[in-house]
Amino acid sequence: MKALILERPRDIAVREVQATGPAACEALLQVRLVGLCGTDLNSFRGRNPLVSYPRIPGHEIAATIVSGGSATLPDGANVTVYPYSQCGACAACLRGRPNACQHNQTLGVQRDGALREFISVAPNKLFPARLELQELCLVEPLSVGFHAAARGEVRPGEIAVVIGCGGVGLGAVAACAFRGAETVAVDVDDHKLEIAKLAGATHCINTERQELHASLQEIAQGRGPDVVIEAIGLPQTFRAAVEEVAFTGRVVYIGYAKEPVSYETRLFVQKELDIRGSRNALPEDFREVIRMLEQGRFPARETITTVAPLEKGPELLSDWDATPARYSKIMLQVS
Repeated sequence: MKALILERPRDIAVREVQATGPAACEALLQVRLVGLCGTDLNSFRGRNPLVSYPRIPGHEIAATIVSGGSATLPDGANVTVYPYSQCGACAACLRGRPNACQHNQTLGVQRDGALREFISVAPNKLFPARLELQELCLVEPLSVGFHAAARGEVRPGEIAVVIGCGGVGLGAVAACAFRGAETVAVDVDDHKLEIAKLAGATHCINTERQELHASLQEIAQGRGPDVVIEAIGLPQTFRAAVEEVAFTGRVVYIGYAKEPVSYETRLFVQKELDIRGSRNALPEDFREVIRMLEQGRFPARETITTVAPLEKGPELLSDWDATPARYSKIMLQVS
């Protein structure tokens, strides 16, 4: 079968690989469409510390069940895939939070992913939905933002700020709006902010032209927002989240800062903040994203830049690497 293989950083090609049948109690899936995300780009660049080579990327998946289905998941059904693993024995798993499993292996990162014609997956990792294939492909990336909103306990009527409106941040914007919050999107890219508005943002702040503190104080009537979700991973936005959130507010970090961050730790105590990390997603986050998409409350088509055949994958990754501003979401048609 055909597969897109990343042999080493910047060395990627479509090649024939040996097809293997499903293990016992696994369903065989025909992969239809796979989305690329920043993790895949960093693997291509050699900047993903979690990936090993050679590797078949791909964890944003729309597929069709070929065999091994059931009464609730019949053969021929279109599904998306929960791409994470869990050991069941680490502290996170024992606390019922397998998304943060200490020994997690994500498809396309620590184990081969879905950019190949067929994959085998345990049925409990499959999620059917009344969605088009492109929407199914968006469930996993959106679920990461939905999990961040859940970690922040975003509630109706609260003011929730999302700093960064890339793929993950856009999911957080949609999640906060879906939960009934007055949602503020922050970015430096007007196009991303326009998409955020379509996803439910009530206010948009472009920090190239608007001063963040003054804008948030005006929106929050001098109190600051109830929740700030940081979805970029820059030292200055890590600090801004703590500085701008209201007293007794909640801060959620999805992004990874690439260098140590210096804080005024007095604010942690003085404001009595809840500061939380957010990693991957839980099955309930997948289900909530599917509910939102089935209600037509997300601008799916506007978020997709390119849909292309699998053979175009190497060319598109190279171009995305060279001109990242040209792309928001790339999807590759596998079959």
